[in-house]
Amino acid sequence: MGTLMLYSIALVHICTVLFNTCNAARLGPASAKFPAILVFGDSSVDTGNNNYIHTLFKANFLPYGQDYPGGPTGRFSNGKLIPDMMASVLKIKEAVPPFLDPHLSDQEIVTGVCFASAGSGFDNLTNAANKIIPVFKQIDHFRNYIARLEGIVGAGKAKQTISASLVLISAGTNDVSGKKKEDSKYQDFLLDRLQTFVKELYDLGCRTMIVTGLPPVGCLPIQMAIAGRNSSERKCLEDQNSYARSFNQKLVKMLTQIQQTLSGTRMVYADTYTILIEMINHPEKYGFVETKKGCCGTGVVEMGPLCNRLTKTCKKASEYVFWDAIHPSLAAYQHIAKSLEDGVVPMLL
Repeated sequence: MGTLMLYSIALVHICTVLFNTCNAARLGPASAKFPAILVFGDSSVDTGNNNYIHTLFKANFLPYGQDYPGGPTGRFSNGKLIPDMMASVLKIKEAVPPFLDPHLSDQEIVTGVCFASAGSGFDNLTNAANKIIPVFKQIDHFRNYIARLEGIVGAGKAKQTISASLVLISAGTNDVSGKKKEDSKYQDFLLDRLQTFVKELYDLGCRTMIVTGLPPVGCLPIQMAIAGRNSSERKCLEDQNSYARSFNQKLVKMLTQIQQTLSGTRMVYADTYTILIEMINHPEKYGFVETKKGCCGTGVVEMGPLCNRLTKTCKKASEYVFWDAIHPSLAAYQHIAKSLEDGVVPMLL
């Protein structure tokens, strides 16, 4: 379980792209550009959907959410996720609620929701092993969303809203556990699945999409622990980082091709690999003191149910690149978003 969930980190990345990136002071006019935010993917952007299904991939308990207003919500973080911050910046709503929340209001439906599920991926084998909401099942929930939206604002207005919405996609990293650069056919398989996913969203009316690449997965604490590296010898696994870079290069090309073939689309690639590896290699520049383990517990195996109320945490999460053995800390998210400010936001305006 740990190995698969490990890669849900990338995700956190898709939303990370626009955290400080889209601060209201700098993007004032852009605040009204998107009527809604629609989020698909894994634990990096799951605002609590897994709370409502039978799975071990949950984070609706302390110490998760210890720095989130009101406490734990199911977010795999010590605080907010980027979808929350995006909604606030766009003056839609402070937080993006999970679609499976039974108390989801009509107003929340109109301003966009999150369909993501921690542990999900594009490979059906990944989804079956984790017993979560597969990425393509999230499409079905999106169809239900559209039907409900039509009931609230009418078919014409619903179509207009979907077309003008900002879509965030962060998935695929749960699929690549242990993969090396020579496993190129699996990369192509995942990219083909991603392309199909994007085309389905397009057919349902979506036009503006941000897609994140893989992070340096070989630098995640749990990955190094699985490789048998003790604290004194722990260092990033270059073969897996090489695999991530290779995948990202193919992803960039694919998104360019999709934009050329699907009329009216804007496909924006979010590079989170570069800034994260920079923080890991030069932590002092960003105020970090720990890059090899997370804040929760020993920091090398704890995530999900292993990071719980009985687990000790570090005194200052802002000095850690990672919150648990997989997911970045809120402080790391902020730095990642800031670094992408100039590269992503202009493409959305």
